[in-house]
Amino acid sequence: MKIAFFEVKESWEKSFYQKELKEHVIKFYKQPIQDVKVDSFEDADIISTFIYSKVSKEIIDRIPNLKLVTTRSTGFDHIDVAYAKSKGIVVSNVPNYGENTVAEHTFALILSLSRNIHRTYVRTIRGDFSLEGLRGFDLRGKRIGVVGTGRIGLHVIKIALGFGMEVVAYDKFPNMLMASLLGFKYVSFDELISTSDIITLHVPYSPELYHMINMEVVNKMKKGVILINTARGALIDNNALLYGLNKGIIAGVGLDVIEGEEELMREDTLIFDSSDYSKFVSVIQGNILIHRENVVFTPHNAFNSVEAVQRIADTTVNNIKSFISGKPVNVVNIK
Repeated sequence: MKIAFFEVKESWEKSFYQKELKEHVIKFYKQPIQDVKVDSFEDADIISTFIYSKVSKEIIDRIPNLKLVTTRSTGFDHIDVAYAKSKGIVVSNVPNYGENTVAEHTFALILSLSRNIHRTYVRTIRGDFSLEGLRGFDLRGKRIGVVGTGRIGLHVIKIALGFGMEVVAYDKFPNMLMASLLGFKYVSFDELISTSDIITLHVPYSPELYHMINMEVVNKMKKGVILINTARGALIDNNALLYGLNKGIIAGVGLDVIEGEEELMREDTLIFDSSDYSKFVSVIQGNILIHRENVVFTPHNAFNSVEAVQRIADTTVNNIKSFISGKPVNVVNIK
């Protein structure tokens, strides 16, 4: 088989995949798939991507022998799964690699904001050691609203309960058994956003959830709320976020993802097609957001622990080997 890996930047990854898949022809690319000339990998049977590779209809059509797309992530909204399926191409993901990892990172963001750790650090490196305006608050007794109670959301709930927090949750498909076992309760989305001291998002992205945190939602939030997003950037409207911070509705924001993050982190950030004005605005807003002292931004780093990254690599190899053996696993299903 001919296999092309994209967004592979570390030497240990290359060595690992070469060792585990030594009987196959492998090519590695540091860039996302859309930034690589297709003719260099158009003979691939299998491609492996990460979150910034847009596996579109156009790219799929340029790879005639493509049989498997395996993403090294849980989310797969960067892949045109429906079109791949229509072409008989299997799409697989890594469903279980970092539920505890992302949950721990979520609380790193929460603690950074609740105890003003980031603000303190910024002030201290400027030579200011005063404590004025740095008083934090205890998590014990505070209400945390968890949006999405999948694997990551449930780990967040377990940690929150360990801090002595009151936990409420919202999910389109409530897990009443876990609510009973762990001791949290499900409420409506409106109740969650209007009564929670901390709101944290753990839902997969889908078009119907685009800007689920918008101006209307922000105006319903409890004044002084902390908002955390380690899911997908497009869940939050940057404009609404800036509005909430400027009005004092939102006291602090912890972001591992942000709308327009791909463009924000490109070297040619300000080079856009003039017709894509909304993307330009999103980048400008994102740049303003990440430079605020009450915003903690980690550039899609929540997954990035030694253990989680190794689990991703192990699962990816298993996805490829299982597919080749005729028994594909972790296949993405769409309705």
